[in-house]
Amino acid sequence: MKKFACLIAVMFLSLAVAGVSAGEDSKKNRGADLFKQNCSACHPDGGNIVNPQKTLHKKDRDENNIKKPADIVAKMRNPGPGMTRFDKETIPDKDAKAIAEYILKTFR
Repeated sequence: MKKFACLIAVMFLSLAVAGVSAGEDSKKNRGADLFKQNCSACHPDGGNIVNPQKTLHKKDRDENNIKKPADIVAKMRNPGPGMTRFDKETIPDKDAKAIAEYILKTFR
């Protein structure tokens, strides 16, 4: 009986870990999907077709003091000339944060 209980416990733990991993993959993919839908037309491969000095790559982000997800979300909400403004109705905060995290992880 103890072996059966241990087996059940291991199965539940395995499923829980798999669920966490799937959730992380889903979150990562969500940021990528949202980026493709909303940003990639002007920022292909992290570039910038409007202002080539302001790419999404780390070097340019650092030069423009964009270092954390909140900085990217702030820029999305209140961009400079040439960039489309993405308000909370267009891209909710949760989605904007997913995009920002994707940018920081992807364009180094």
